[in-house]
Amino acid sequence: MPEIDFATLSLQDALDLAILMEDEARERYEEFARVVGGRYAGDAADAFRLMAKYEARHGAELAERRRALFAEAPRRIPADMLEDLEAPDRGQPRVFMSARQAMEVALACEEKAYDFFESAIPHLEDPTVRELFQELQGEELQHQSYVRARLARLPPGPDVEEGEADEPGSDPGN
Repeated sequence: MPEIDFATLSLQDALDLAILMEDEARERYEEFARVVGGRYAGDAADAFRLMAKYEARHGAELAERRRALFAEAPRRIPADMLEDLEAPDRGQPRVFMSARQAMEVALACEEKAYDFFESAIPHLEDPTVRELFQELQGEELQHQSYVRARLARLPPGPDVEEGEADEPGSDPGN
């Protein structure tokens, strides 16, 4: 995977990187919704679909901004330049996840994206790119607040996922 050279990142490249991050996260949430499957309204699959829609909307807003500034200029940032910068880890979904667990995965992703921007900002030389990354970092804080608010409305789930308590050798106290 190629390294991102933050010192030479142009505004166009920074927008492309941000769009790719949103696309990767959206695709991963859609994949997770399929993996966990829909069992009832408001379950983990619904939570993942909700997050996918949210990522798609944010990606579309960024893409529109990019088009307004750079028309249809070709992207210079390849998709393989990023790996899980905001997207949840592929090992996260489980068939019997609760909606709370799904939203906890989403919160961790928003925190990961914030940390990415936090670590990149000191290396940016272009002031417009720095401004964009600071804006995106602020948006990640807003996203965290949104996810925390959703978490607060979810019922506290059991410490054990559905089906685990019946497995031989399972310890509900862990």
